[in-house]
Amino acid sequence: MSFVSAVLHFAAPLPRLENYTRYLFVGPHPDDIEIGAGASAAKLAQAGKELCFLICTDGRYGGGHVPELSPQELTAVRRQESLASAAVLGVHDVRFLDLEDGGFYEQEALMRAIAAAIGDFLPEVIFAPDPCVTSESHTDHLNVGEAVRRLACFAPYPGIMTRWGTQSAPVQAVAFYMTAKPSAYIKTSGYLQRQLDALLSCHISQFPPGSADAKAVSTYLKLRAYDFGLRCRSRTAEGFRVLGQTQMHCLPEAGK
Repeated sequence: MSFVSAVLHFAAPLPRLENYTRYLFVGPHPDDIEIGAGASAAKLAQAGKELCFLICTDGRYGGGHVPELSPQELTAVRRQESLASAAVLGVHDVRFLDLEDGGFYEQEALMRAIAAAIGDFLPEVIFAPDPCVTSESHTDHLNVGEAVRRLACFAPYPGIMTRWGTQSAPVQAVAFYMTAKPSAYIKTSGYLQRQLDALLSCHISQFPPGSADAKAVSTYLKLRAYDFGLRCRSRTAEGFRVLGQTQMHCLPEAGK
């Protein structure tokens, strides 16, 4: 850590994620929120926080396990799976943008739709996939993460949000999940199993019981939770790359 980075770390500390009241979780597809931040969502919901899940695409091309379903039929199935999964985590405000899976939409349309959700729900913290992971190649993950990154910075500004057709919101931080560079952790002891239950008992079109995919994602989430837990002295945890409003603009040291 450079001298400047060290000074900024103390002069402008990262927001403490659990200190807020309203949280918007944005997922590119059905099941991404559960994979990236499901245990944290369950913990925040249990604590009485206000949570909203925003699912951007319809997931119509994720049906390798149910090839007999048409894309339209799979879309309906995945919507119901998302509602059931969110309920297991304690979240009952679930919204769908219904953009076509696979990046078949305009980025401006995605930006405008996410902006509308931000202006309506008025979150203080937004969770989204990290668009800066060098290995990430899925168009929807990159598009959604980039849209949230830009909107989180602009959300408090009425003039800019008006141009997006909505009102300003008191966004204080963005927390990127599925990140290679976590800078903050939420301790999730007691919530990992709920995350696994939400994913594996509800998203069965993606993870059929007993399938290799179900076993693989379960193993991965457990190993990741234990790894992050070691980093913050907890049995399990989830890690996020966090930026507050101070870090979002003109502070390149915040990205190290």
